[in-house]
Amino acid sequence: MKQENYIKGRGAQQNTKNRFFEFSSEVRDDFLEFCRLEGEEADANKTQYLPIFPRTIVNKISNPDAGMLYSMNPYQGCEHGCVYCFARNTHEFWGYSAGLDFERKILVKEDAPKLLEAFLKRKSWRAQTIVLSGNTDCYQPAEKQYGITRACLEVFLKFRHPVGIITKNAMILRDLDILKELAKHQLIGVHLSVTSLSEDTRRILEPRTVSIKKRLETIAVLSENNIPVNAMLAPIIPGINSHEVLPLAKAVSENGALSFGYTVVRLNGAIGQIFEDWLRKTMPDKAEKVLQQIRECHGGQLNDSRIGIRTKGEGVIAQQIRDMARLAKHQYFKDKNLPKLNMNLYEENKIHWPNAQGQLKLF
Repeated sequence: MKQENYIKGRGAQQNTKNRFFEFSSEVRDDFLEFCRLEGEEADANKTQYLPIFPRTIVNKISNPDAGMLYSMNPYQGCEHGCVYCFARNTHEFWGYSAGLDFERKILVKEDAPKLLEAFLKRKSWRAQTIVLSGNTDCYQPAEKQYGITRACLEVFLKFRHPVGIITKNAMILRDLDILKELAKHQLIGVHLSVTSLSEDTRRILEPRTVSIKKRLETIAVLSENNIPVNAMLAPIIPGINSHEVLPLAKAVSENGALSFGYTVVRLNGAIGQIFEDWLRKTMPDKAEKVLQQIRECHGGQLNDSRIGIRTKGEGVIAQQIRDMARLAKHQYFKDKNLPKLNMNLYEENKIHWPNAQGQLKLF
């Protein structure tokens, strides 16, 4: 049962100290009492959208476990508020906390489409899949207001360049028209996250995401329109959703997913403190058991930085999860394959460029 001081609609229940700062702040009980007596809100719990102006937008990924070489993120921070999110730690680079700041202070890159176009015009660039949302969800609530993701997809279509999308939001269907055009040329792959079939679990684990029903419907609509979907059953958290591997795989397959992948949760950096605080407030009776099982997957620690091991874990529990995933692939994905994206169209269209900075003539 949740505690009385639980912050509804948020994953993190605190702001952790920024590791790059010498000083930190805390909310004291006497301040909270003062606010109560004065009839004031101690924390309005509002989301802020803050514009930033980076010089580049495409990032090269050096992490061999990431499964991608290049990514771009129209937004930093994510209002979805998934309590386990590995991207929380990156918010500290911007001067904020990995906790509540990560989901309430959203940095917006309105120049992203222009920066992407400049990047794709480089003569030295050779087509490689660029993944939208390698860090934070490109279809989080801010996208409804800013439309940056849609504008970037228009750039990818213009250049006939392959793009991947990682999301857990049904808002992707807003851009079905562009996705269908990309799919015609085998330029798009969607990776849609489904973490649990339980709405009760989803509400506290991923508080500002769409329902599980809506996510499965999204997979179905994309698949019906020949847009290839890989389901991401991630992260698998021992004691919370680890019993759902088989039913999750069955559900996404029945709705048209062509493949699935999974990771075992790891709680690096500030995420360990954030997750443990959240767990003790939402599931106090099972908190110790869950934390212990996570440690058993990562050599006795909540965090794990070992390349090749950190995403799947080790030990008995991790092996059980691995076995269930193997069985699920055999039962539900035996004759399914995710197609490779087309790297040739972008290269072929380079001959239409008058010069490296000139206007493309693709149409």
